[in-house]
Amino acid sequence: MQTILHFTQSDSFLSLDFSGELTLYSITQLERQMMQKDVSGVKTIELNLISVSFIDTAAAIFLVKMEEFFSGKGVKCSLVCENQTLLSTLELVKMQRIITKLETQSQLKKSSFLEKKLKDINTYLSGFVSFVAFLGKLFVAKMLYLKSFKNIRFKEIAYEINESGIKALGIVALTSFLIGLVVAYQSAFQLKTYGANIYIVDMLGISILRELAPLITAIVIAGRSGSAFTAQIGAMKITQELDAMKTMGFNPFSYLVLPRIIALMIALPILIFVADIMAMIGGMIVANIDLGISTDLFLDRFREVIAAKNFFIGIIKGPFFAFLIASIAIYRGLGVKDDTQSIGFHTTKSVVESIFAVIVCDAAFSIALTNLGI
Repeated sequence: MQTILHFTQSDSFLSLDFSGELTLYSITQLERQMMQKDVSGVKTIELNLISVSFIDTAAAIFLVKMEEFFSGKGVKCSLVCENQTLLSTLELVKMQRIITKLETQSQLKKSSFLEKKLKDINTYLSGFVSFVAFLGKLFVAKMLYLKSFKNIRFKEIAYEINESGIKALGIVALTSFLIGLVVAYQSAFQLKTYGANIYIVDMLGISILRELAPLITAIVIAGRSGSAFTAQIGAMKITQELDAMKTMGFNPFSYLVLPRIIALMIALPILIFVADIMAMIGGMIVANIDLGISTDLFLDRFREVIAAKNFFIGIIKGPFFAFLIASIAIYRGLGVKDDTQSIGFHTTKSVVESIFAVIVCDAAFSIALTNLGI
């Protein structure tokens, strides 16, 4: 049976009157007739299927797509049909399209999420491999650097010790003093409750000398000197000073990288020693005021119960923390691109990664030393 499409139009209303059988073979003809019809200015379209005797799934998909097309253009589209079989076929096609669309969206979301995670993992792995390669170059440069006494640049090392260590004494001392003050003050309340006032010396001595002073000092230096290393080397890279040094035959590792790392490895143990003293002074003040423990009693108890190993463990952590901070900071500085925004990005990454590395290293020290019974 031949398919017939008749148009009935009045003002902004258009009726598409189908008759006969709607099948796969008649879709092309219907599309051609629709393309020839001007529907501009039409606000309402009616799909009239009253005279249709049969419809297959291909024609049903065609009608549903037509309805979606007009609805997407803001035209009100309605369907007129009294044959329940036809309506069931159209409803089945609509439901299947909805299910297919939802599944496709879900797959796209899963794909994009998985793709993003894989890209993140690839970025982290690439960054880690690049950092390991940097450490390899650093190790080789250090061996060549220390091969001869004449290669050691004492002037640059002394300058960096002054910049990273001496000038940081004030902020490190104040921070450590306040940490000792706060820790002692918070502990004093609990110790008074159980009448164990004197044990504040034990707690402060072990926690500050062994853990808090090295950790707090390293975090302060990571934020102060680490960020400065990244910004300085990043600025030199943007202004092409590093390229100029290479062109002139100077190795940037010998003149910029190694002096900073060696200087920080020397300065950080000294800063930790100062932090130990200031933190204990802060704790001593609170113990005297809040718990009634005199300075002489505090020092006598300190000598009796605090082993020297706690002090040396804190000091030994210094060079390891310094190496991590300086290496990460310089690596990030060398990774700066040719724009000022990149300096801010890499400086932020430098501080965050340095602090994270210091905490991980401290945790490794704690686990290792505890298992060794030290």
